[in-house]
Amino acid sequence: MMNRIARVFVLLALFAAAGNAGAETLVREFSGSRSLDTAAFEVRAPWLIDWRVNSDFPQAMGIAVALVDAGTGVHKGRVLKTKSPGNGVRLIDESGSFRFKVDAAVANWRLKVIQLTEEEAELYTPVGGEADS
Repeated sequence: MMNRIARVFVLLALFAAAGNAGAETLVREFSGSRSLDTAAFEVRAPWLIDWRVNSDFPQAMGIAVALVDAGTGVHKGRVLKTKSPGNGVRLIDESGSFRFKVDAAVANWRLKVIQLTEEEAELYTPVGGEADS
């Protein structure tokens, strides 16, 4: 009887955890090894940029990524600028249609656009790279 009650509590805890598990939604993912402007994507605030950069020649690499308004081409801010392999996240609190302008030299890169809830956004802080607003 005690085992049955314990199992019920464990199952309830698992269901509760699953219900609270990340509502993060992948909106778009981009990757490459050269400079380019990505395709446009639509997203609403808050959202997250999850980035990763590496290279077979880390001493020679460099990358800068800017967020650009897809409709006007207006620069909205720098996502990252680095000359070293690494990764990080950047929280964005603006809705709209955007694209990334990637300037890469000897670098492999990946950018994920992730939709967040307000509650999830409160848990994030900027990590990695030089950024401006």
